[in-house]
Amino acid sequence: MAQIVLASGSPRRRELLERIGITDFIIRVPEVDETFPEELTPPQVVAYISRKKAEAAAKLCAEDDIVITADTMVFLDQSRLGKPRDETHALEMLMALQGRKHTVCTGITVRRGMHSLTETESTSVFFRSATETELRSYIATGEPMDKAGAYGVQGRGALLVERLEGDFFNVMGLPVLRLSRMLKQFGISLL
Repeated sequence: MAQIVLASGSPRRRELLERIGITDFIIRVPEVDETFPEELTPPQVVAYISRKKAEAAAKLCAEDDIVITADTMVFLDQSRLGKPRDETHALEMLMALQGRKHTVCTGITVRRGMHSLTETESTSVFFRSATETELRSYIATGEPMDKAGAYGVQGRGALLVERLEGDFFNVMGLPVLRLSRMLKQFGISLL
């Protein structure tokens, strides 16, 4: 019998799967080299890495398993903002984001055997202007330290976001509507 496999260690992705009714799944996190060709656009980057994760995860799964992988990145202009190295780096990122628009891109791959489907989602996020004191207070919570772009929109980081254009759940790391449409092509209907 087919098993759904989430090939991600992200607690947010696990939570989002459960929120949309997928509760019977296992987690297998493959080791993946996340380098990518420099000439790729932001959506192409996340699609590329998501496919690499799916290929690696497939080796850890049965042929009939349905593997879900995702890769989310934050881009300011064309520069990628990963997870902060330390609190100083987090402050630098948050200072750069304040009062500006940035883009969150997620690549999702659903794979079963040799059949693989990859799609991307992009969301524009507009940060409000914030004081350095506010940003340091946010960093002191510890919340930004394991998140691309140094903020979590589902937590206190929401207090920095003025508005979004696009899928809120994409900013959390898994655009669930797009995923549900992809899973339907693999015979899984969530409604």
